[in-house]
Amino acid sequence: MSDAPENPVSPEIPDAPVAHIPWSAAVARRLERHALAEPPADAPAEAPAEAATEGAAEAAARVAATLCGAHAQVLSAAELSLAMRLPGTAATRTDIQRALWTDRTLVKTYGPRGTVHLLPSRDLPLWTGALTAQQAASANGGAAATDYLDAGRTDEVVAAIGDALADTELTVDELTEAIVERTGAWAGERVMDAFQDKWPRWRSATAVAAHRGALCFGPNKGRRITYTNPHRWLPGFTPYEGDVALAELVRRYLHAYGPASPQHFARWTGAPRGWAAGLFRGLAERGEIQPVDLAGTPAWVVAGDTALPAEPPRGVRLLPYFDAYSVGCHPRDRVFPGRAAERALAGGQAGNFPVLLVDGTAAGVWHQRRSGRTIHLTVEPLASLTTAQRAGLDAQAQRLGALMEGTVRLTVGPVTVGPHA
Repeated sequence: MSDAPENPVSPEIPDAPVAHIPWSAAVARRLERHALAEPPADAPAEAPAEAATEGAAEAAARVAATLCGAHAQVLSAAELSLAMRLPGTAATRTDIQRALWTDRTLVKTYGPRGTVHLLPSRDLPLWTGALTAQQAASANGGAAATDYLDAGRTDEVVAAIGDALADTELTVDELTEAIVERTGAWAGERVMDAFQDKWPRWRSATAVAAHRGALCFGPNKGRRITYTNPHRWLPGFTPYEGDVALAELVRRYLHAYGPASPQHFARWTGAPRGWAAGLFRGLAERGEIQPVDLAGTPAWVVAGDTALPAEPPRGVRLLPYFDAYSVGCHPRDRVFPGRAAERALAGGQAGNFPVLLVDGTAAGVWHQRRSGRTIHLTVEPLASLTTAQRAGLDAQAQRLGALMEGTVRLTVGPVTVGPHA
């Protein structure tokens, strides 16, 4: 879906009071809520209050909930996205792996846009309810179907997946056998085009099964992915009713990424724009969200959520592939201004390059290559860094090394690696 600039149009709510939010204040607010803000110089050096009573696994789930998930197409990048936001400086990718596979406070599954995300396990009722409702809306209210399965056979496949994975992890080949055994040979027919290959028919329903709460990822077996049943993460959960789940998802999205428009929400979820506009209109009529003026552009926030940070946006951050801030924040032409749109976006799409963020704005790209315990980090700023910004970059490089449990060698210069596919 294109990320070209747009003129978002808010649903019409007569006589609604409008707060005016400057762009710099919106950026500072987003940085603060994404745990990316640099604390004021006179702030006490202490971890957030939540850190006093929670462990790393609980903290990772809390951060994932605030971000509305961490994009995990590249799992190592999702681990960095969450670990860099945990309280203190001792967190590593290993803490995120433990939260996912041992403590199970996180679950790897298909989230917004049908892409792989790390989500809090406790939020599975919300996400399954919201994504199933969105799926129905995208099908114009009809039952789910795919290009390779009608609605009835989709239901059969989802039921077979849930049963086969109830108490185990299976590779794709093992799951194919289990589904065919429960449904028939048609489910295993290799008819689905994928990566110069043909996949079994049932795989077109993978995201549907995840959205209905029948499937999530399990730990890899060697280099092979596995699937399992998310009820092993959160036993007995029931998806929220669709309207309730969607309303809560909009509130959480606006908390993290607002002020934002219905079109931004549609792009973030992969939903039809008209449907998103209607969803916002209904929430506005109930007084759950309110319109604001974002630097001259109509946008929305959760009702009453108009307080802004006192400090301007500041700080240097290294955001990995597909970081939530890069992918979810709009408008694109402000988050990726000027040369950043050419260098840090791929065909207008955010996330395909790791981003150097300066004062909340994309200001370069970076790449890392690991050799044993040494991490060769190259950062390409798009403009000269001030002395303070260079010091911030050095600190971020050291932080990256700690997160990855290695030693960083930093080079400031051109990044020659292309975008992630």
